Amino acid sequence: MYRVDLNSDLGESFGNYTIGMDERIIPLVTSANVACGYHASDPVVMERTIAMAREAGIEVGAHPGFPDLMGFGRRNLAVTPAEAKAYTLYQLGALDAFCRSHGLRMQHVKPHGALYNMAAKDYALARGICEAIREFDPQLIVMALYGGELIHAAQDLGLRAAMEVFADRAYEEDGSLVNRRREGAMITDEETAIARVVRMIKEQKVTAITGKDIPIQADSVCVHGDGVKALAFVERIREALSAEGIALCPLKEIVS
Repeated sequence: MYRVDLNSDLGESFGNYTIGMDERIIPLVTSANVACGYHASDPVVMERTIAMAREAGIEVGAHPGFPDLMGFGRRNLAVTPAEAKAYTLYQLGALDAFCRSHGLRMQHVKPHGALYNMAAKDYALARGICEAIREFDPQLIVMALYGGELIHAAQDLGLRAAMEVFADRAYEEDGSLVNRRREGAMITDEETAIARVVRMIKEQKVTAITGKDIPIQADSVCVHGDGVKALAFVERIREALSAEGIALCPLKEIVS
């Protein structure tokens, strides 16, 4: 039987600025990646997001990013592995405070934006992130790109690793995500996104932006919470997965 986790990046509003449709998306996913105050969010938003996740009965993960509110964490920063480790540890501690206050335990960690993409290609940076995770809680699952250095670092440090795929992003031939500034980087057609997701799960393949099929593994499917069609994608993908006999369940039931 096919099983997959459905995750979304949430809790990314800040002060008076609202990003995404968290209230409507949270009940539809199995895992929430919650921003920790560096690339997005604030204490009030973090508390509210954790409360909604608890009420919906879904799993919670930390979504640490670069300290770059202005750039939403999508700008590459020149940081050392030691700095990346400290940034990650700081954000895990912040989110964990809210989880504890609601009687929850974090399930996973998924770096955000530029930190995520840089760690996929830079082993030293990835190891710094994973060292922070292991020292904070070695039971946490690391969510990252299939075949990337973050997966390798997690495995080297004895952490559980989950391979993530994206419903709304295009891939390069090396398995990395197409830069958002490039034409075709975002998948906006619902039918195309759904067909790609089903194929990634069942056939473990995806067509890169060049037209070449590449291997992939899908433990979790991400739909960005701030996407224009985020809600429609989540609703349609859930329906399609059910029709294809693919069960939805949280990461902790998939990754041993």
